[in-house]
Amino acid sequence: MGWPGRCLRGLIPIGYMAGKEATRQRHLTQDTDGEESTSVQAEAWKIRYETSWLHRRCSSLLHKDTQARKAGQLFSGLLAMNVVFLGCAFISSVIFNRVAITLRDVEIFLSILKLLSLCWIIYYLLCTSRKLHAVLYRDSHAGPVWVQGSLVLFGACTILLHVFRIGYNISRIHCKSPLEILFPCTEIIFVCIQTYLLWHHSKDCTQVQHNLTRCGLMLTMATDLLLWLLAVTNDSVHREIESALKGLVQNVRGNESSSCTCPNTTACLIFQKGYVLLYPFNPEYCLIGSSMLYVMWKNVGRRIPPHHAIHAKPKFKLHGVIYGLVLGISTLFIGICIFMTYQIQATSSAPSQETFVLYYSYYIALLPMMTVGALAGTVIHGLEERELDTLKNPTRSLDVILLMGAALGQIGISYFSIVAIVATNPRDLLDRLSLTYAVSLIIQHITQNIFIIEGLHRQPLVEDPDASPAGQEPTQELRRVSHTYRHTYGRLNWKRKALKEISIFLVLCNIILWIMPMFGMHPAFENGLEKSFYGYSTWFAIVNFGLPLGVFYRMHSIGGLLEVYVSS
Repeated sequence: MGWPGRCLRGLIPIGYMAGKEATRQRHLTQDTDGEESTSVQAEAWKIRYETSWLHRRCSSLLHKDTQARKAGQLFSGLLAMNVVFLGCAFISSVIFNRVAITLRDVEIFLSILKLLSLCWIIYYLLCTSRKLHAVLYRDSHAGPVWVQGSLVLFGACTILLHVFRIGYNISRIHCKSPLEILFPCTEIIFVCIQTYLLWHHSKDCTQVQHNLTRCGLMLTMATDLLLWLLAVTNDSVHREIESALKGLVQNVRGNESSSCTCPNTTACLIFQKGYVLLYPFNPEYCLIGSSMLYVMWKNVGRRIPPHHAIHAKPKFKLHGVIYGLVLGISTLFIGICIFMTYQIQATSSAPSQETFVLYYSYYIALLPMMTVGALAGTVIHGLEERELDTLKNPTRSLDVILLMGAALGQIGISYFSIVAIVATNPRDLLDRLSLTYAVSLIIQHITQNIFIIEGLHRQPLVEDPDASPAGQEPTQELRRVSHTYRHTYGRLNWKRKALKEISIFLVLCNIILWIMPMFGMHPAFENGLEKSFYGYSTWFAIVNFGLPLGVFYRMHSIGGLLEVYVSS
């Protein structure tokens, strides 16, 4: 017998033998006093476990496995933290000291990180994932369809963005370094290989080479976060140049010459326009990629019990959803019309005050409707009879963290706007609309987060086809199933229908609220009150830090609301 068998023998309770002896004595002395028999029976249930060396060894092995996993997570987390801090120092140096550290230095540093990350990804694809017993479990919650679809869509747009960037730099080759053509090429290779990894292996629970896999995932995630930070910084400079062209103070990077402009050719203008149009997809791709890598990191070494696996998944169906769909499509159509009006005026000249009034009025009408819908959905969640899903789920935990964290971007901008508007005591119609808009936006974010988080923690309603007992005739079985369905789901039908109507309405509303800032509608930056109150540079930094988070929040809310819709 091996040492596992001896460990099991070490766990055999001594009280079991005492119980057998007590039973034999009770049969021999049945005519004795009943009180003595009761005391003997009570003694039989006193279980004492043997604390042998083998027992302690078995327990220590379990403790060592847990400690090794925590140590690996700690070391890889510290690695990512140091890389991110070093990268933040580089990028911040470009902003505050344009002479000592240039944008080219930052891109060289990021190219080294991308090269190291690519080496690990290729090793994982060719070696680690192909080892025996490398992936015994797969997390069914990780990498849902909407996340993988968004990853591929934004990845394709990011690749096309860098193609336009290469063409734009080639058009200005007379004043650009060849390295600035090489950097987008490395970015295209990195995006392609990383997308392949996340598409095929985002659900893996790797059981071999734990520490190497954790460090590789954290290094790649840190690279994505730094690429996102650089993209936000470059987008900030782009907005600053656009505002300077409209009459504000021009601020040009120290490592770029103001004479390096686009030649008056059709190709260069097309590359420039495509680069500006596709730029918002780059930071979104980086955020999605880093979130999926984090889930993979949490799943390294994870063992999923068989009873935790989901045998039946609810499917997305629009059957029976009418009011929420119609109202949401109407909201989406009106928002697209307002967005087109804004873009037409922005391309020809500066947007007029009437356009801003129309924009804020649309939001002030839409946000309270979304708030009421989220509150009604939260109340219905409380009236439901579905149990809470308390199983450990790294994907759901990350969804909650991302919802709460991304909401801080737009909430922060709103609070800064409220302080500026109230402190200046404005009497203009546009400023009063802006104040109402900021307050409504904060309330809508809070109520929608509560509704989504409450829905994500509910057990999905799935009919189990294997629940019928064997031996029944088809007619009796059909009658029994029909009665059970009416009894179980009939009382919840109106609640489920209301949840689906609310969820699909909020999905369509978040789509239009994602489209507007994603493609260049930023009245918060164009409005002059906050800019004059905080100063140009301060308000510029606040808006350009919060806007990308706000865009990511809308996109992530769409995925969470779809999951609530499907599980209702």
